[in-house]
Amino acid sequence: MADLKARSEASPNSKTLAIKVEDFSYQTMEQVNGRASMIRFELKNPDIKAGDVLVVLAGSEIQFHGLIMRVEDGWATTTDYHSLLISDTVH
Repeated sequence: MADLKARSEASPNSKTLAIKVEDFSYQTMEQVNGRASMIRFELKNPDIKAGDVLVVLAGSEIQFHGLIMRVEDGWATTTDYHSLLISDTVH
């Protein structure tokens, strides 16, 4: 029951982290058809938590849009199976 209570105390409002693709570095964890579908990136904003959203933009075009699944040791993991980001170990 304590675990359920801890989850319910999390902020009910998710945040969106928007980053320009030219300013974004990531590691590809999984790829589909040469595109990064699961990525890991260094989280520089301590206010971003699991459940928040990452949006990577090239101009006005969305390259990646995913729910942050995990934040651990300063790194966040997220997925987007319709990603336009090129699969790279480090971009």
